[in-house]
Amino acid sequence: EDQDFAVVNKPKGMTVHIGNGNESGTLVNALLYALDSLSGVGGVLRPGIVHRIDKDTTGLLVVAKNDKAHVSLASQIAQKTCKRTYYALLEGNLKTDNGRVVTDIGRSPTDRLKMAVLPDGKGKIAITDYQVIARFGTEFTLCKFELQTGRTHQIRVHAKHLGHPVAGDPVYGYKKQKLGVEGQLLHAQKLELTHPTSGERMTFTAYLPPTFCEILQKLCKRFDVDAREFSSIMP
Repeated sequence: EDQDFAVVNKPKGMTVHIGNGNESGTLVNALLYALDSLSGVGGVLRPGIVHRIDKDTTGLLVVAKNDKAHVSLASQIAQKTCKRTYYALLEGNLKTDNGRVVTDIGRSPTDRLKMAVLPDGKGKIAITDYQVIARFGTEFTLCKFELQTGRTHQIRVHAKHLGHPVAGDPVYGYKKQKLGVEGQLLHAQKLELTHPTSGERMTFTAYLPPTFCEILQKLCKRFDVDAREFSSIMP
């Protein structure tokens, strides 16, 4: 945290801002208590909020403490100079080692609470790069994702589109979950941005949360995978 912004490592189960029945216990509630100022660009319900991550997604997001910083950070996200890296455990064995998913994403025509891949021109363009980090037999794949756009539920929707939804995902995943976890195993691990005032390029990282780490350690033992392949993202 400094005079312009703060970087938060959001825990699982916390909604970012007030709305849809979430009046307390949100990240905004916590920020209003903990910080001395927040930008007003997002309005009274979303002070300081430059971008969001889902309730059960863990990890990093940047919060603006004044309007000048908010405009700069939002512009970086729009111009794709703010880099966001996620890790997710996917169901099944992803066939390709790396790739790029390019689709339109918009509201599902059959369920307005969900997002979906839509025909070209029917939604907003969504671009996600992925790289396989580790394979656990044919049951699970640990992947790194780089967001090139920031659509609602983008990684979760694109993972489903690949035929390998995020493990634990109650909305886009399988009805019968193999791991018995509540909520998707998706973590915003790295955030790269340019300081709004100094122009310094800055990188922030956050280890995978304990539950995610425990599951990976169990899978490594079960499938004889060397955890050193991804030790840099675990404490």
